[in-house]
Amino acid sequence: MRRDARPEALGAMGRDAVRARGLRSSRSEDGTLPDPGRVDPGVLSTLLARHGWVRRGGAQGHYTRWIPPDDLEPDTSLLIPADRSFDDSADLLDDAVAALSRSGVPSARAILAALLVPGDEIHWRRDIPGVGGAVPWGAEEELHAAARAMLSAAAKAAHSRAAYFGARLDSYAAEFLERVLVVAPGTGAGLLTAYTAAPDDRAATVTLVRALEVTRDAIDLQRATGRPDAFDDGVRLGISRELIGSLVQLVRGSEGAEIALSWAASVGPPRDFVNRRLLLEFSPGDLPVLEAAAERLEHSEPAVAVELTGAVVRLKRQVPGGEGQIRLRVLTGADVDEVRIRLGEEDYRTAVESHLAGVPVRLRGRLERKGGFRRLSDPAGVEPVELDAAERDRMLKTLRLRAGYAPGPGEDER
Repeated sequence: MRRDARPEALGAMGRDAVRARGLRSSRSEDGTLPDPGRVDPGVLSTLLARHGWVRRGGAQGHYTRWIPPDDLEPDTSLLIPADRSFDDSADLLDDAVAALSRSGVPSARAILAALLVPGDEIHWRRDIPGVGGAVPWGAEEELHAAARAMLSAAAKAAHSRAAYFGARLDSYAAEFLERVLVVAPGTGAGLLTAYTAAPDDRAATVTLVRALEVTRDAIDLQRATGRPDAFDDGVRLGISRELIGSLVQLVRGSEGAEIALSWAASVGPPRDFVNRRLLLEFSPGDLPVLEAAAERLEHSEPAVAVELTGAVVRLKRQVPGGEGQIRLRVLTGADVDEVRIRLGEEDYRTAVESHLAGVPVRLRGRLERKGGFRRLSDPAGVEPVELDAAERDRMLKTLRLRAGYAPGPGEDER
């Protein structure tokens, strides 16, 4: 397991934010800087230290003086008050924010972004060969897709543990991603920074950190001893096939990848964690172990016995009479949105009648791992569920809130 507490271990973020699929932008419409009147001097001092700015004296108990790292801008100097109780505190903070906005030091933009968008900072870095710092378009899309998949896996594991989730908890993870803000780095390709709400979404962030640390240990153990069981043991700490898959996606095609996290300066670290930057590294040499672990975890997850209630949204069979297939939009009984079910003739007729009557059906079966828990096998006890007017309205509202299903080419609805 590799950790690095260096403040500039991953480079800098930019002030401008970009919108990624499923992740919201932190940039306000007019690109507003942080409001100096709301800046906590202690938080600003923590961020300056985190990003390598050097403290140079200052009046004891009144203010501290900070200069950029590595003498990047000898003429830049910030005076940060010890707290907001002094008469000149507001002016000093206003001057500090203005100086950071004018500074060409990359970490200045990172500090402003952290002040503007408070939360736990998660950084991804992907080393991709390029020309003049530029990388292929697809490489940046792969970075965003891997980060999204990693955060989704962490959100699911924070809710409940599983070696393989498939489609389970997709809606829950999507809601979490809507609260994540992503900021583009100021130095271009191969870098991505996201902010997760702290302390509200700390469960997902803590789960991600622990799962990644255990994954790093499991990789090292298997490469040294050939033993893969550490991945199985790590499921209780958040390892899943989805998390491993996101790491494969992040590392494949690169010369290496890094994932770092800094706890929100305004909140501090969670219990049992130290207040320092965490850094984990993964290399192409880890891929064979990761790919084998992903397959192992997927096949270790058993089918799940469930009793579902849902609305029949699609009906299909090749010829009149005989068995047919339905698609059920799940209302209760499982953490998936939709399942496919093959029914015998009598049960299929019950599903058709329920669909025409606008009432849900209830049935038992087993959610199969194959296909991501989107298929129900051994269906039994298919029966319509009678609803009163209020219950019917709630069901229709639930169905409207979810995305509709469009039949694929050559598929008929009956």
